[in-house]
Amino acid sequence: MAHDVGTVHGDGELHVAHWEWSVWPFVASFGILALTFAFGFRFVYQLPLAAVIALGVGVALVLAGVIGWTSEAMGHGEGLSYGAMGWFILAEAMIFVSFFAIYWFARLQAPFWPPGNTPAIPKILPLVMTATLVASSFTIHFAEARLHRGDRAGFRTWLLATIVLGAAFLGMSGYEWNHLIEGGFTISTNVFGTSFFTITGFHGGHVIVGLLIFVAGLPSSFRGQPSIGYWRTASLYWHFVDLIWFFVVSQVYFW
Repeated sequence: MAHDVGTVHGDGELHVAHWEWSVWPFVASFGILALTFAFGFRFVYQLPLAAVIALGVGVALVLAGVIGWTSEAMGHGEGLSYGAMGWFILAEAMIFVSFFAIYWFARLQAPFWPPGNTPAIPKILPLVMTATLVASSFTIHFAEARLHRGDRAGFRTWLLATIVLGAAFLGMSGYEWNHLIEGGFTISTNVFGTSFFTITGFHGGHVIVGLLIFVAGLPSSFRGQPSIGYWRTASLYWHFVDLIWFFVVSQVYFW
């Protein structure tokens, strides 16, 4: 909902301020509040059922708030989003560099590698994960190209393919983590375990964020109102996630 407020200044001219109102930040805020209740129920009051309920409500409200707000704002005020995403990516890249620097230091200082108690890390699954993520980078590129040509049906098809591939990547990563943890290899096993779960987990978090960006833009896209600026920015972020994975898989799995 928009609201215009007029003010007459000393020059006698009427200056109009345009205010934007939205209910979705309000919804997301209550979701965040529910998440804090979930934390308290679980770790303070030892009420697991209440914690699960609060967590479900919180996640649902946060997602609804983000998706609703994004859909409402689609096509309005996105002119600086592409450049801003570039700066955001640079900041995130520096965090990855710090994680890799710690890993490189530990790796080069160790008398032997990997340290004791490290199980054999499967090599085939990371290659499949790499192929999946690379494919998703192509599909989001195809989606963006279709959007620029005005082919909205083609755009939606390739976008959904990207989401499926990204979800498949996360599923394989979760399967790998579960397999390693059940075998006794955790973040506290040794320095390699700390680096492995930190770096792959941080990258997985970025994949989740990328998928949420895609999902947030879906409603307006299916209403036939996709924003080129929004999807251009989302595509840039996804290519960054793909590029970083090459560093992760080469350093953590094959070095």
